[in-house]
Parts: sequence; structure tokens; C-alpha cells
Amino acid sequence: QVQLVESGGGLVQPGGSLRLSCAASGMILSINTMAWHRQASGEQRELVATITSGGRTKYADSVKGRFTISRDNYKNTVDLQMNSLTPEDTAVYYCNANIHERGRMTYYNYWGQGTQVTVSS
Repeated sequence: QVQLVESGGGLVQPGGSLRLSCAASGMILSINTMAWHRQASGEQRELVATITSGGRTKYADSVKGRFTISRDNYKNTVDLQMNSLTPEDTAVYYCNANIHERGRMTYYNYWGQGTQVTVSS
């Protein structure tokens, strides 16, 4: 069974940096787009960044120039480097991937359990 496991969240001061990592495991044949989303308390989940299997990236306007998404297609991992963090970046961050699992006919969307990022002095 496919699983996504995030790591790297925590408490950081404004202006600081954090790096989130997400590893996909299981009977994976291939992974299409991978992404990071976030959900602040009382808010809807929003898309932060995406990266295709070819390395093409897109970012939400709120994080452009501060966050960088990257992936390792051999290790089935996706990272999110977050710099110049502000309190508005406080949220639970979720990894998401479009995965073709062995035994299935097509790609399905999978989600990690989330990791808390808190930006506070």
C-alpha cells in the first residue's frame, strides 16, 4: 500500500528557514505530479507548490521567491525549502502525489498525514 510520510516541521522564528521532506513508499510504478499544500487553522487547504516528473514547478503567489520545491525521482521524495518565513506561513503542511500503484490501472492521488509548521517569536 502506498504511503506518504512527511518530516521536517517545527517551530521557527520569523525570517527563519525550514526544510520539509516527504517520502513515498509502497508498490509504486511511477509518480506524476508531486505537491505541497497547507492548511492554516480555520482556513481552507491551499496549494503551495507543485512539481512535475520532469521538474517543472509552480508556486502560489504568496510563497514565490521564498519557497523552493524539489524532488528525487529515484528516491520518490519531494522536498520544500522554506525561507524568509512569516507568521502567515503557519499551517499544517501536506504532501500530495499522483501515483500509479502496482496492481491498479491508473494514477491515484495520495496524501501524507501532515506536518505542523509554526512561525512565531
